[in-house]
Amino acid sequence: MRVTIVAIGRYRSGLLHDLYDHYASRLRWRVDLKEIEVKSVGDQATNVRKEGARLLAAIPHGARVVVLDESGKTLTSRALARWIGRAQNDSVDDLALMIGGADGLDGTVLDRADLILSLGRVTWPHFLVRSLVAEQLYRAQQILQGHPYHRD
Repeated sequence: MRVTIVAIGRYRSGLLHDLYDHYASRLRWRVDLKEIEVKSVGDQATNVRKEGARLLAAIPHGARVVVLDESGKTLTSRALARWIGRAQNDSVDDLALMIGGADGLDGTVLDRADLILSLGRVTWPHFLVRSLVAEQLYRAQQILQGHPYHRD
C-alpha cells in the first residue's frame, strides 16, 4: 500500500518535522508527504475553496481518502487499524490522508472522504497533526502485524 499525506502548508525544519520523519521512516508502506502552499488572496472562503481544490487534485487515482476534521468520527487505534486492514484486503493500492489549513476544509473535500476522522474534540495545530497521523499509521501497521507496540 502507498500512503499519501496531503497537507496545507510547508514544514520548516525543526522538532515537528523531526517527529514526523521519526514515524514516517518506520513505516513499511511507502509514504509520501505532499505539502501544498496556497497564497492568501481575498476572503477566507475563497482561500479555503482554493486549498480544497488543490487538496483534491493531489489525491492519487483510486485512493481511499481519509479527511482529518474535527467533525469526524473518533476511532480507537485498533478501529483505525481495522479500517486500513479492510482497505488492504480490498486490494486498495493507495490511501490518502488530507490535512487542511488553519481555516478548515472546503465541503468538497469532506464530500470526497471515505472516512472523516477526528483526532478528538480538541483543536490541534495542523503541523502537529502530520506527526500524529504518521504515528497512528505506524501504530496501525504494528497492530495489523500483531506487534506489541500498541497496548490497550
